[in-house]
Amino acid sequence: MPKEHKMSPRVENALLIFYIIVLSFPFIFGSNGFLMIYYYFKYRKKQVARKGELKDFPVVTIQLPVYNELYVVNRVVDAICAMDYPKDKIEVQVLDDSNDETTSILAQKVSEKAREGFDIKHIRRGNREGYKAGALKYGLAQARGEYVAIFDADFIPRVDFLKKTLPYFADRKVGLVQTRWEHINSNYSLLTRAQAIALDGHFVIEQQVRNKAGFFINFNGTAGVWRRSCIEDAGNWESDTLAEDLDLSYRAQLKGWQFVFLKEYTSPAELPADVNALRSQQFRWTKGAIEASKKLLPRVWKSKLPLRVKIHSTVHLSAAMVYPFVLLIGILQVPIVYIKHSGEYDPTFMLMSGFIFAFFGSFMFYLYSQKDVYKDWRRRIYLFPVFMAGSMGLSVNNTKAVIEGLLGWKTEFVRTPKYGVTGKQGSWADKKYTEKKVNWVSIAEILLAIYCLAGIIMSIVDLEIAAIPFQLLYFSGFGAISYLSIKQAVLARKTAVRFTPKTEPVVQNIGK
Repeated sequence: MPKEHKMSPRVENALLIFYIIVLSFPFIFGSNGFLMIYYYFKYRKKQVARKGELKDFPVVTIQLPVYNELYVVNRVVDAICAMDYPKDKIEVQVLDDSNDETTSILAQKVSEKAREGFDIKHIRRGNREGYKAGALKYGLAQARGEYVAIFDADFIPRVDFLKKTLPYFADRKVGLVQTRWEHINSNYSLLTRAQAIALDGHFVIEQQVRNKAGFFINFNGTAGVWRRSCIEDAGNWESDTLAEDLDLSYRAQLKGWQFVFLKEYTSPAELPADVNALRSQQFRWTKGAIEASKKLLPRVWKSKLPLRVKIHSTVHLSAAMVYPFVLLIGILQVPIVYIKHSGEYDPTFMLMSGFIFAFFGSFMFYLYSQKDVYKDWRRRIYLFPVFMAGSMGLSVNNTKAVIEGLLGWKTEFVRTPKYGVTGKQGSWADKKYTEKKVNWVSIAEILLAIYCLAGIIMSIVDLEIAAIPFQLLYFSGFGAISYLSIKQAVLARKTAVRFTPKTEPVVQNIGK
Protein backbone atom coordinates (compact mmCIF):
# COMPACT_ATOMS: atom_id res chain seq x y z
CA MET A 1 0.00 0.00 0.00
CA PRO A 2 1.42 3.40 -0.98
CA LYS A 3 2.98 5.23 1.92
CA GLU A 4 2.12 8.74 2.99
CA HIS A 5 3.96 11.57 1.24
CA LYS A 6 6.85 13.20 3.04
CA MET A 7 8.08 15.08 -0.02
CA SER A 8 6.25 18.06 -1.49
CA PRO A 9 4.59 17.54 -4.89
CA ARG A 10 6.65 20.42 -6.30
CA VAL A 11 9.92 18.71 -5.33
CA GLU A 12 8.67 15.38 -6.68
CA ASN A 13 7.69 16.93 -10.01
CA ALA A 14 11.04 18.71 -10.28
CA LEU A 15 12.94 15.48 -9.55
CA LEU A 16 10.90 13.52 -12.11
CA ILE A 17 11.46 16.12 -14.81
CA PHE A 18 15.17 16.25 -14.04
CA TYR A 19 15.36 12.44 -14.03
CA ILE A 20 13.68 12.21 -17.44
CA ILE A 21 16.13 14.77 -18.85
CA VAL A 22 19.07 12.86 -17.38
CA LEU A 23 17.77 9.57 -18.79
CA SER A 24 17.44 11.08 -22.25
CA PHE A 25 21.17 11.37 -22.86
CA PRO A 26 22.12 7.71 -22.20
CA PHE A 27 18.97 6.80 -24.15
CA ILE A 28 20.21 8.65 -27.23
CA PHE A 29 23.72 7.20 -27.08
CA GLY A 30 22.44 3.73 -26.19
CA SER A 31 19.93 3.77 -29.03
CA ASN A 32 22.81 4.50 -31.38
CA GLY A 33 23.66 0.83 -30.86
CA PHE A 34 20.62 -0.13 -32.96
CA LEU A 35 21.75 2.21 -35.72
CA MET A 36 25.23 0.69 -35.67
CA ILE A 37 23.77 -2.82 -35.89
CA TYR A 38 21.60 -1.72 -38.82
CA TYR A 39 24.67 -0.43 -40.67
CA TYR A 40 26.58 -3.53 -39.60
CA PHE A 41 24.21 -5.79 -41.51
CA LYS A 42 23.75 -3.36 -44.38
CA TYR A 43 27.48 -3.11 -45.15
CA ARG A 44 28.59 -6.48 -43.82
CA LYS A 45 29.83 -7.77 -47.19
CA LYS A 46 31.30 -4.49 -48.39
CA GLN A 47 35.04 -4.37 -49.00
CA VAL A 48 36.74 -1.61 -47.05
CA ALA A 49 39.20 -0.60 -49.77
CA ARG A 50 41.01 -1.72 -52.89
CA LYS A 51 44.05 -3.76 -51.99
CA GLY A 52 46.97 -3.38 -54.36
CA GLU A 53 50.11 -5.46 -54.78
CA LEU A 54 53.30 -4.81 -52.89
CA LYS A 55 55.56 -4.92 -55.95
CA ASP A 56 58.38 -3.03 -54.32
CA PHE A 57 59.20 -2.27 -50.72
CA PRO A 58 58.93 1.39 -49.71
CA VAL A 59 60.92 2.69 -46.77
CA VAL A 60 58.90 2.52 -43.57
CA THR A 61 59.72 4.33 -40.34
CA ILE A 62 58.44 2.48 -37.29
CA GLN A 63 58.01 4.76 -34.29
CA LEU A 64 57.92 3.39 -30.74
CA PRO A 65 56.93 6.18 -28.30
CA VAL A 66 58.14 5.08 -24.87
CA TYR A 67 57.85 6.52 -21.39
CA ASN A 68 58.91 4.35 -18.43
CA GLU A 69 58.05 0.94 -19.88
CA LEU A 70 60.87 -1.20 -18.52
CA TYR A 71 58.80 -4.43 -18.42
CA VAL A 72 57.79 -4.51 -22.08
CA VAL A 73 60.23 -2.46 -24.20
CA ASN A 74 62.51 -5.35 -25.11
CA ARG A 75 59.50 -7.37 -26.22
CA VAL A 76 58.24 -4.77 -28.67
CA VAL A 77 61.71 -4.02 -30.10
CA ASP A 78 62.33 -7.72 -30.68
CA ALA A 79 58.95 -8.01 -32.39
CA ILE A 80 59.64 -5.05 -34.68
CA CYS A 81 63.02 -6.40 -35.69
CA ALA A 82 61.51 -9.82 -36.43
CA MET A 83 59.20 -8.41 -39.12
CA ASP A 84 59.26 -10.06 -42.52
CA TYR A 85 60.40 -7.04 -44.50
CA PRO A 86 63.72 -6.02 -46.07
CA LYS A 87 66.00 -4.86 -43.29
CA ASP A 88 67.33 -1.91 -45.31
CA LYS A 89 63.78 -0.64 -45.86
CA ILE A 90 62.94 -0.33 -42.17
CA GLU A 91 63.92 2.53 -39.92
CA VAL A 92 63.12 2.06 -36.24
CA GLN A 93 62.80 5.13 -34.00
CA VAL A 94 62.65 4.40 -30.29
CA LEU A 95 61.28 7.72 -29.02
CA ASP A 96 62.34 7.45 -25.41
CA ASP A 97 61.11 10.11 -22.98
CA SER A 98 61.74 7.88 -19.96
CA ASN A 99 63.27 9.03 -16.70
CA ASP A 100 63.92 5.62 -15.15
CA GLU A 101 65.74 2.35 -15.88
CA THR A 102 63.89 1.99 -19.17
CA THR A 103 66.51 4.19 -20.83
CA SER A 104 69.44 1.93 -19.91
CA ILE A 105 67.49 -1.18 -20.96
CA LEU A 106 66.72 0.43 -24.31
CA ALA A 107 70.28 1.61 -24.84
CA GLN A 108 71.47 -1.99 -24.50
CA LYS A 109 68.73 -3.37 -26.76
CA VAL A 110 69.18 -0.72 -29.46
CA SER A 111 72.94 -1.31 -29.50
CA GLU A 112 72.34 -5.04 -29.86
CA LYS A 113 69.96 -4.57 -32.82
CA ALA A 114 72.23 -2.01 -34.47
CA ARG A 115 75.07 -4.55 -34.40
CA GLU A 116 72.72 -6.95 -36.18
CA GLY A 117 72.39 -4.45 -39.01
CA PHE A 118 69.10 -2.75 -38.20
CA ASP A 119 68.63 0.96 -38.81
CA ILE A 120 67.46 1.63 -35.27
CA LYS A 121 67.85 4.85 -33.35
CA HIS A 122 67.44 5.58 -29.65
CA ILE A 123 66.05 9.11 -29.70
CA ARG A 124 66.06 11.21 -26.52
CA ARG A 125 64.56 14.71 -26.41
CA GLY A 126 65.62 15.66 -22.91
CA ASN A 127 62.05 16.61 -21.94
CA ARG A 128 58.42 15.50 -22.38
CA GLU A 129 57.15 18.60 -24.12
CA GLY A 130 53.96 17.70 -25.95
CA TYR A 131 54.07 14.20 -24.41
CA LYS A 132 53.35 11.44 -26.95
CA ALA A 133 52.34 13.88 -29.71
CA GLY A 134 55.54 15.84 -29.13
CA ALA A 135 57.68 12.71 -29.35
CA LEU A 136 56.00 11.54 -32.58
CA LYS A 137 56.40 14.95 -34.19
CA TYR A 138 60.03 15.18 -33.10
CA GLY A 139 60.77 11.78 -34.59
CA LEU A 140 58.90 12.49 -37.81
CA ALA A 141 61.13 15.48 -38.52
CA GLN A 142 64.11 13.09 -38.63
CA ALA A 143 62.39 10.12 -40.27
CA ARG A 144 63.33 8.82 -43.71
CA GLY A 145 60.26 6.68 -44.33
CA GLU A 146 57.49 7.35 -46.83
CA TYR A 147 55.18 5.54 -44.42
CA VAL A 148 55.11 5.69 -40.62
CA ALA A 149 53.96 2.77 -38.47
CA ILE A 150 53.33 3.44 -34.78
CA PHE A 151 53.28 0.94 -31.90
CA ASP A 152 52.91 1.51 -28.19
CA ALA A 153 55.32 -0.43 -25.99
CA ASP A 154 52.74 -3.02 -24.88
CA PHE A 155 52.07 -4.26 -28.44
CA ILE A 156 53.58 -7.30 -30.15
CA PRO A 157 53.17 -6.69 -33.88
CA ARG A 158 52.97 -9.73 -36.11
CA VAL A 159 55.82 -10.58 -38.45
CA ASP A 160 53.73 -9.88 -41.57
CA PHE A 161 52.28 -6.57 -40.34
CA LEU A 162 53.83 -4.38 -43.05
CA LYS A 163 53.10 -6.81 -45.88
CA LYS A 164 49.44 -6.96 -44.81
CA THR A 165 48.89 -3.21 -44.40
CA LEU A 166 51.01 -1.45 -47.03
CA PRO A 167 49.13 -2.84 -50.08
CA TYR A 168 46.11 -0.67 -49.15
CA PHE A 169 48.13 2.44 -49.86
CA ALA A 170 47.91 1.64 -53.58
CA ASP A 171 45.00 4.06 -53.47
CA ARG A 172 46.68 7.46 -53.26
CA LYS A 173 43.76 8.83 -51.23
CA VAL A 174 44.41 6.43 -48.34
CA GLY A 175 46.22 8.16 -45.49
CA LEU A 176 45.96 5.56 -42.71
CA VAL A 177 45.54 1.83 -42.28
CA GLN A 178 44.42 0.83 -38.77
CA THR A 179 44.44 -2.76 -37.51
CA ARG A 180 42.20 -4.32 -34.86
CA TRP A 181 43.61 -4.84 -31.38
CA GLU A 182 43.86 -8.40 -30.09
CA HIS A 183 44.22 -9.11 -26.38
CA ILE A 184 47.05 -11.37 -25.23
CA ASN A 185 45.86 -11.43 -21.60
CA SER A 186 42.07 -11.19 -21.86
CA ASN A 187 41.70 -14.35 -19.74
CA TYR A 188 43.92 -13.01 -16.97
CA SER A 189 41.02 -11.91 -14.77
CA LEU A 190 37.41 -10.79 -14.75
CA LEU A 191 38.70 -7.24 -15.13
CA THR A 192 40.59 -7.98 -18.36
CA ARG A 193 37.71 -10.03 -19.78
CA ALA A 194 35.33 -7.10 -19.26
CA GLN A 195 37.83 -4.75 -20.92
CA ALA A 196 38.07 -7.08 -23.90
CA ILE A 197 34.31 -6.86 -24.42
CA ALA A 198 34.43 -3.06 -24.35
CA LEU A 199 37.31 -2.84 -26.84
CA ASP A 200 35.81 -5.47 -29.13
CA GLY A 201 32.65 -3.38 -29.32
CA HIS A 202 34.70 -0.41 -30.48
CA PHE A 203 36.84 -2.27 -33.01
CA VAL A 204 34.54 -4.96 -34.37
CA ILE A 205 31.40 -2.83 -34.63
CA GLU A 206 32.22 0.89 -34.39
CA GLN A 207 35.41 1.03 -36.42
CA GLN A 208 34.25 -1.49 -39.01
CA VAL A 209 30.78 0.02 -39.46
CA ARG A 210 31.97 3.63 -39.59
CA ASN A 211 34.60 2.75 -42.16
CA LYS A 212 32.23 0.84 -44.43
CA ALA A 213 29.34 3.31 -44.06
CA GLY A 214 31.48 6.31 -45.01
CA PHE A 215 31.70 7.90 -41.57
CA PHE A 216 34.89 9.17 -39.94
CA ILE A 217 36.94 6.68 -37.95
CA ASN A 218 39.91 7.35 -35.72
CA PHE A 219 43.47 6.18 -35.44
CA ASN A 220 43.70 4.31 -32.15
CA GLY A 221 47.12 5.67 -31.24
CA THR A 222 48.94 2.46 -32.13
CA ALA A 223 48.95 -0.58 -34.45
CA GLY A 224 48.44 1.50 -37.57
CA VAL A 225 50.41 2.87 -40.54
CA TRP A 226 50.23 6.45 -41.77
CA ARG A 227 51.19 7.87 -45.11
CA ARG A 228 53.69 10.50 -44.07
CA SER A 229 52.32 13.11 -46.44
CA CYS A 230 48.89 12.66 -44.83
CA ILE A 231 50.25 13.55 -41.38
CA GLU A 232 52.02 16.61 -42.75
CA ASP A 233 49.08 17.75 -44.88
CA ALA A 234 46.73 17.52 -41.87
CA GLY A 235 48.97 19.82 -39.82
CA ASN A 236 51.18 17.25 -38.10
CA TRP A 237 50.82 16.04 -34.51
CA GLU A 238 49.40 18.55 -32.04
CA SER A 239 49.54 18.28 -28.26
CA ASP A 240 46.70 20.56 -27.19
CA THR A 241 44.52 17.53 -26.32
CA LEU A 242 45.18 14.22 -24.57
CA ALA A 243 43.71 12.46 -27.62
CA GLU A 244 46.33 13.34 -30.20
CA ASP A 245 45.30 10.30 -32.26
CA LEU A 246 41.61 11.30 -32.48
CA ASP A 247 42.58 14.90 -33.18
CA LEU A 248 44.89 14.12 -36.12
CA SER A 249 42.41 11.55 -37.48
CA TYR A 250 39.64 14.10 -37.85
CA ARG A 251 41.91 16.81 -39.19
CA ALA A 252 43.17 14.41 -41.87
CA GLN A 253 39.72 13.22 -42.90
CA LEU A 254 38.44 16.80 -43.00
CA LYS A 255 41.20 17.38 -45.56
CA GLY A 256 39.79 14.57 -47.70
CA TRP A 257 42.08 11.69 -46.74
CA GLN A 258 40.55 8.22 -46.55
CA PHE A 259 41.21 5.68 -43.80
CA VAL A 260 41.11 1.90 -43.91
CA PHE A 261 40.23 -0.30 -40.94
CA LEU A 262 41.23 -3.98 -41.08
CA LYS A 263 38.92 -6.05 -38.90
CA GLU A 264 40.36 -9.38 -40.03
CA TYR A 265 43.97 -8.50 -39.25
CA THR A 266 44.91 -8.05 -35.61
CA SER A 267 47.77 -6.61 -33.61
CA PRO A 268 48.21 -8.33 -30.22
CA ALA A 269 48.53 -6.16 -27.13
CA GLU A 270 48.38 -6.27 -23.36
CA LEU A 271 45.34 -5.05 -21.42
CA PRO A 272 45.75 -3.21 -18.11
CA ALA A 273 45.87 -5.93 -15.45
CA ASP A 274 45.05 -3.80 -12.41
CA VAL A 275 42.11 -1.49 -11.87
CA ASN A 276 44.17 1.61 -11.08
CA ALA A 277 45.98 1.33 -14.41
CA LEU A 278 42.58 0.99 -16.07
CA ARG A 279 41.41 4.10 -14.21
CA SER A 280 44.26 6.22 -15.56
CA GLN A 281 43.69 4.90 -19.09
CA GLN A 282 39.96 5.62 -18.98
CA PHE A 283 40.56 9.07 -17.51
CA ARG A 284 42.99 10.01 -20.29
CA TRP A 285 40.78 8.62 -23.06
CA THR A 286 37.67 10.35 -21.70
CA LYS A 287 39.26 13.72 -21.05
CA GLY A 288 41.11 13.61 -24.36
CA ALA A 289 37.86 12.89 -26.22
CA ILE A 290 36.17 15.87 -24.60
CA GLU A 291 39.10 18.15 -25.43
CA ALA A 292 39.10 16.89 -29.01
CA SER A 293 35.35 17.36 -29.39
CA LYS A 294 35.62 21.01 -28.27
CA LYS A 295 38.35 21.54 -30.83
CA LEU A 296 36.92 19.57 -33.75
CA LEU A 297 33.12 19.84 -33.68
CA PRO A 298 33.08 23.47 -34.90
CA ARG A 299 35.29 22.43 -37.82
CA VAL A 300 33.03 19.47 -38.61
CA TRP A 301 29.89 21.62 -38.75
CA LYS A 302 31.60 24.35 -40.79
CA SER A 303 32.76 21.79 -43.35
CA LYS A 304 30.93 20.69 -46.51
CA LEU A 305 30.48 17.14 -45.21
CA PRO A 306 27.08 15.45 -45.75
CA LEU A 307 24.65 16.01 -42.88
CA ARG A 308 24.64 12.30 -41.98
CA VAL A 309 28.43 12.42 -41.51
CA LYS A 310 28.21 15.58 -39.40
CA ILE A 311 25.57 14.05 -37.14
CA HIS A 312 27.47 10.79 -36.71
CA SER A 313 30.73 12.66 -36.06
CA THR A 314 28.94 14.62 -33.34
CA VAL A 315 27.79 11.41 -31.66
CA HIS A 316 31.28 9.94 -32.05
CA LEU A 317 33.13 12.93 -30.62
CA SER A 318 30.72 13.65 -27.78
CA ALA A 319 30.07 10.06 -26.61
CA ALA A 320 32.14 10.58 -23.45
CA MET A 321 29.56 13.15 -22.30
CA VAL A 322 27.34 10.24 -21.24
CA TYR A 323 29.34 9.56 -18.05
CA PRO A 324 28.00 12.43 -15.90
CA PHE A 325 24.47 11.33 -16.78
CA VAL A 326 25.24 7.71 -15.90
CA LEU A 327 26.47 8.93 -12.51
CA LEU A 328 23.40 11.12 -11.98
CA ILE A 329 21.07 8.23 -12.78
CA GLY A 330 22.73 6.18 -10.05
CA ILE A 331 22.40 8.99 -7.53
CA LEU A 332 18.76 9.65 -8.41
CA GLN A 333 17.67 6.02 -8.07
CA VAL A 334 16.82 6.27 -4.36
CA PRO A 335 14.54 9.35 -4.47
CA ILE A 336 12.93 8.12 -7.70
CA VAL A 337 12.04 4.75 -6.13
CA TYR A 338 10.60 6.65 -3.16
CA ILE A 339 8.44 8.76 -5.47
CA LYS A 340 7.34 5.74 -7.48
CA HIS A 341 6.14 3.98 -4.35
CA SER A 342 3.65 6.78 -3.71
CA GLY A 343 1.62 5.41 -6.61
CA GLU A 344 0.65 8.85 -7.87
CA TYR A 345 2.87 8.91 -10.94
CA ASP A 346 2.18 5.50 -12.50
CA PRO A 347 1.50 6.88 -16.03
CA THR A 348 4.80 8.79 -15.91
CA PHE A 349 6.73 5.70 -14.84
CA MET A 350 5.03 3.64 -17.55
CA LEU A 351 6.33 6.17 -20.07
CA MET A 352 9.79 6.13 -18.51
CA SER A 353 9.97 2.34 -18.85
CA GLY A 354 10.56 2.96 -22.57
CA PHE A 355 14.05 4.14 -21.74
CA ILE A 356 15.01 0.48 -21.20
CA PHE A 357 15.00 0.30 -25.01
CA ALA A 358 18.49 1.82 -25.01
CA PHE A 359 19.78 -1.01 -22.82
CA PHE A 360 18.85 -3.54 -25.47
CA GLY A 361 20.57 -1.40 -28.09
CA SER A 362 23.81 -1.61 -26.12
CA PHE A 363 23.36 -5.33 -25.56
CA MET A 364 22.88 -6.03 -29.28
CA PHE A 365 25.93 -3.88 -30.04
CA TYR A 366 28.22 -5.95 -27.82
CA LEU A 367 26.53 -9.24 -28.66
CA TYR A 368 27.37 -8.92 -32.35
CA SER A 369 30.88 -7.70 -31.61
CA GLN A 370 31.51 -11.05 -29.88
CA LYS A 371 29.58 -13.15 -32.38
CA ASP A 372 31.49 -11.69 -35.32
CA VAL A 373 34.97 -12.74 -34.24
CA TYR A 374 34.72 -15.48 -31.58
CA LYS A 375 33.43 -19.04 -31.86
CA ASP A 376 32.77 -19.08 -28.10
CA TRP A 377 30.78 -15.83 -28.21
CA ARG A 378 27.99 -17.29 -26.07
CA ARG A 379 30.36 -17.78 -23.17
CA ARG A 380 31.85 -14.33 -23.60
CA ILE A 381 28.59 -12.37 -23.77
CA TYR A 382 27.63 -13.67 -20.33
CA LEU A 383 30.05 -11.04 -19.02
CA PHE A 384 27.96 -8.19 -20.45
CA PRO A 385 26.43 -7.39 -17.01
CA VAL A 386 29.96 -7.28 -15.58
CA PHE A 387 30.98 -4.82 -18.29
CA MET A 388 27.87 -2.70 -17.61
CA ALA A 389 28.52 -2.66 -13.87
CA GLY A 390 32.14 -1.71 -14.46
CA SER A 391 31.11 1.17 -16.72
CA MET A 392 28.78 2.42 -14.01
CA GLY A 393 31.48 2.00 -11.38
CA LEU A 394 33.94 4.08 -13.41
CA SER A 395 31.42 6.88 -13.88
CA VAL A 396 32.88 8.94 -10.99
CA ASN A 397 36.39 8.69 -12.43
CA ASN A 398 35.21 9.49 -15.96
CA THR A 399 32.83 12.26 -14.89
CA LYS A 400 35.83 13.99 -13.32
CA ALA A 401 37.60 13.66 -16.67
CA VAL A 402 34.62 15.13 -18.53
CA ILE A 403 34.40 18.12 -16.18
CA GLU A 404 38.12 18.83 -16.43
CA GLY A 405 37.94 18.56 -20.22
CA LEU A 406 34.99 20.94 -20.45
CA LEU A 407 36.64 23.44 -18.11
CA GLY A 408 39.89 23.31 -20.05
CA TRP A 409 42.00 22.14 -17.12
CA LYS A 410 45.31 20.90 -18.48
CA THR A 411 46.96 17.80 -17.03
CA GLU A 412 49.94 15.73 -18.07
CA PHE A 413 49.68 12.70 -20.33
CA VAL A 414 49.67 9.80 -17.85
CA ARG A 415 50.59 6.63 -19.66
CA THR A 416 48.96 3.35 -18.71
CA PRO A 417 51.54 1.07 -17.04
CA LYS A 418 51.97 -2.44 -18.45
CA TYR A 419 53.82 -5.31 -16.80
CA GLY A 420 54.45 -7.98 -19.42
CA VAL A 421 51.37 -9.97 -18.39
CA THR A 422 50.60 -12.64 -20.99
CA GLY A 423 47.67 -15.06 -20.79
CA LYS A 424 47.20 -15.84 -17.12
CA GLN A 425 50.92 -15.48 -16.39
CA GLY A 426 52.61 -12.63 -14.62
CA SER A 427 51.75 -10.23 -11.84
CA TRP A 428 51.29 -6.49 -11.49
CA ALA A 429 51.45 -6.38 -7.68
CA ASP A 430 55.23 -6.32 -7.21
CA LYS A 431 55.96 -3.99 -10.10
CA LYS A 432 57.42 -0.53 -9.96
CA TYR A 433 54.58 1.38 -11.65
CA THR A 434 51.62 0.15 -9.61
CA GLU A 435 49.55 2.84 -7.91
CA LYS A 436 50.16 2.82 -4.15
CA LYS A 437 47.89 5.67 -3.10
CA VAL A 438 44.16 5.72 -2.47
CA ASN A 439 42.58 8.90 -3.86
CA TRP A 440 39.29 10.63 -3.11
CA VAL A 441 37.57 9.06 -6.12
CA SER A 442 37.79 5.64 -4.45
CA ILE A 443 36.28 7.06 -1.25
CA ALA A 444 33.42 8.61 -3.26
CA GLU A 445 32.80 5.24 -4.90
CA ILE A 446 32.60 3.51 -1.51
CA LEU A 447 30.05 6.04 -0.31
CA LEU A 448 28.02 5.60 -3.48
CA ALA A 449 28.12 1.82 -3.09
CA ILE A 450 26.70 2.17 0.45
CA TYR A 451 24.09 4.61 -0.85
CA CYS A 452 23.04 2.17 -3.60
CA LEU A 453 22.86 -0.67 -1.07
CA ALA A 454 20.48 1.43 1.01
CA GLY A 455 18.40 1.94 -2.12
CA ILE A 456 18.27 -1.81 -2.73
CA ILE A 457 17.10 -2.42 0.83
CA MET A 458 14.46 0.28 0.46
CA SER A 459 13.25 -1.27 -2.80
CA ILE A 460 12.96 -4.69 -1.16
CA VAL A 461 11.03 -3.29 1.80
CA ASP A 462 8.70 -1.34 -0.50
CA LEU A 463 8.41 -4.29 -2.94
CA GLU A 464 9.69 -2.17 -5.83
CA ILE A 465 11.22 -5.28 -7.37
CA ALA A 466 11.65 -3.87 -10.88
CA ALA A 467 14.17 -1.32 -9.60
CA ILE A 468 16.45 -3.86 -7.92
CA PRO A 469 18.40 -5.27 -10.94
CA PHE A 470 19.39 -1.79 -12.06
CA GLN A 471 20.38 -0.79 -8.53
CA LEU A 472 22.40 -3.99 -8.19
CA LEU A 473 24.46 -3.05 -11.23
CA TYR A 474 25.32 0.33 -9.69
CA PHE A 475 26.05 -1.19 -6.29
CA SER A 476 28.24 -3.90 -7.83
CA GLY A 477 30.05 -1.41 -10.05
CA PHE A 478 30.84 1.18 -7.38
CA GLY A 479 31.61 -1.52 -4.83
CA ALA A 480 33.89 -3.60 -7.05
CA ILE A 481 35.85 -0.69 -8.52
CA SER A 482 36.45 0.95 -5.12
CA TYR A 483 37.24 -2.36 -3.42
CA LEU A 484 39.72 -3.45 -6.08
CA SER A 485 41.31 -0.01 -6.22
CA ILE A 486 41.96 0.12 -2.48
CA LYS A 487 42.91 -3.55 -2.22
CA GLN A 488 45.39 -3.30 -5.09
CA ALA A 489 46.93 -0.09 -3.76
CA VAL A 490 47.45 -1.73 -0.35
CA LEU A 491 48.83 -4.89 -1.95
CA ALA A 492 51.16 -2.84 -4.13
CA ARG A 493 52.60 -1.12 -1.03
CA LYS A 494 53.12 -4.45 0.72
CA THR A 495 54.80 -6.20 -2.21
CA ALA A 496 56.78 -3.26 -3.59
CA VAL A 497 60.37 -4.20 -4.34
CA ARG A 498 63.25 -2.16 -5.56
CA PHE A 499 63.79 -2.84 -9.22
CA THR A 500 67.25 -3.89 -10.30
CA PRO A 501 67.91 -3.13 -13.97
CA LYS A 502 68.51 -6.28 -15.99
CA THR A 503 67.91 -7.55 -19.45
CA GLU A 504 64.37 -8.79 -19.87
CA PRO A 505 63.72 -12.25 -21.27
CA VAL A 506 62.89 -12.19 -24.95
CA VAL A 507 59.24 -12.97 -25.60
CA GLN A 508 58.72 -14.85 -28.84
CA ASN A 509 57.11 -12.77 -31.57
CA ILE A 510 53.55 -13.66 -32.48
CA GLY A 511 53.59 -14.98 -36.01
CA LYS A 512 51.28 -14.77 -38.96
